[in-house]
Amino acid sequence: MHPLPVDQDARGILDPVTGLTRFRLDRYAPSDPVARFVDRYWLSSWDLADGEPHAQRVFPHPVVNVVLTAGTATAHGPATGVRTQSLEGTGWALGVMFRPAGFRPLLGRPMRTIVDAALPWPEVLGADAPRDDDPRALIAAVDRFLAARLPGNRHPAEDTADLVEGIAADPAGIGVEALAEREGTTVRSLQRRFADHVGLSPKAVVRRYRFYEVAERARAGPAPDWSALAADLGYSDQSHLIRDFTAVVGAPPARYAARSRS
Repeated sequence: MHPLPVDQDARGILDPVTGLTRFRLDRYAPSDPVARFVDRYWLSSWDLADGEPHAQRVFPHPVVNVVLTAGTATAHGPATGVRTQSLEGTGWALGVMFRPAGFRPLLGRPMRTIVDAALPWPEVLGADAPRDDDPRALIAAVDRFLAARLPGNRHPAEDTADLVEGIAADPAGIGVEALAEREGTTVRSLQRRFADHVGLSPKAVVRRYRFYEVAERARAGPAPDWSALAADLGYSDQSHLIRDFTAVVGAPPARYAARSRS
């Protein structure tokens, strides 16, 4: 399945309407074998001829992103908060966005050990990164590199990836206690599984995807009924939604929505 274009799915990008006037973001599907573990390749490119740098804030998906530029290749572990990327001049960056838990087979140790970490490619992937001055050719080279190293047999982390993607599709559908019961386990065991395969707790993952839903509703379509949206997404009340959203963005959802539409 080909990734949705950014105008249809901007989850994780804060203030995308403004940001996409300063950079371009294209998405590419991995090959079928690699798609078991990688969600997409993304290519960000910019030409800030006016000389004014741009600081783009992102609240990344609860996954690993491996980022390659003309001179660096770095694996970024799951993030607990907002990250800011500064863009200036002319350039590009190629990202490998893994599925939730998709990096665990390559890492070979619990994902909790790389939360909020930025690690050189060879340190976690055991070889030098592919290189190419053409980013589209680099996508093909990275895909071949990963296809040769990912496990052929099903890995336990793939069950967790399916579980997390179910949460992403319906972040209001189930709470952590009910999720553990559905999986036939305890909350504590589910927390250990997420620490191993995802790096973040089940509660943090659910809250992340609920935040994305609020942000997407805020930036697209008519202004939502915030009280009804809070109820739809499983918040205890509207103030809880507003408090959580403001803690991440620095502005309440109504102000963010107005900013996105201006």
